[in-house]
Amino acid sequence: MVDCRHPAAVARFWAAVLDGYEVAPYDEAELERLRSEGIDDPEDDPTVLVEARPGVTPRFFFQLVPEPKTVKNRLHLDLACDDLDAELKRLIDLGARVVATEEHWVVLADPEGNEFCLHGA
Repeated sequence: MVDCRHPAAVARFWAAVLDGYEVAPYDEAELERLRSEGIDDPEDDPTVLVEARPGVTPRFFFQLVPEPKTVKNRLHLDLACDDLDAELKRLIDLGARVVATEEHWVVLADPEGNEFCLHGA
């Protein structure tokens, strides 16, 4: 679970970042479950799932919490890539921001400030 202020937006960011992952589709049963909780728009879903094809793990749940991030993440992903400069540009274009640059990696933050690292090959 990843705590966030806007689960749908953060889930879309991570689905775009992670190769082969996507926001889980909403079928009619899931939409009905949301409506029964007073939620008419999936954009307001308090728990959004990002997953790969069936059987591929991990799966990531993004859950609504009322408080903003104030301290270090409890989970920190390290991502590897072949072309550090190209991947860094792609992540920034998706909404990441650079926190620190080291010799062989870059520390970034997602749109809500959750840090992660990008390592070149």
